[in-house]
Amino acid sequence: QVQLVESGGGLVQPGGSLRLSCIASGSGANNLYRMGWHRQAPGRQREPVAGILRDGTAGYADSVKGRFTISRDNAKNAVYLEMNGLKPEDTAVYYCNAGHSGEPIPRYSGQGTQVTVSS
Repeated sequence: QVQLVESGGGLVQPGGSLRLSCIASGSGANNLYRMGWHRQAPGRQREPVAGILRDGTAGYADSVKGRFTISRDNAKNAVYLEMNGLKPEDTAVYYCNAGHSGEPIPRYSGQGTQVTVSS
């Protein structure tokens, strides 16, 4: 079983930046195929934000393209989300997710970290 622990959330002013980190541990943590982030704001549906494969291939939601950058460190079983140009509509709980090859939906999800963008 893989455990995911996020960190790096907080309160930031519009236009500011934050860097989220997620570390995977447990059995299977060292061969995760896909890692990524999704978010959920109060009263809204869960929204995929970005994902990255083990070989570094990355994809982004249209709402964050050009502002967010996802990266991973396979040696550390870690995934990161660099968020720049933050907007109030980016306010949400951000969850790390991960899965093994062949899984259509990432099996694992973290407990979430709050990101609040407000002046």
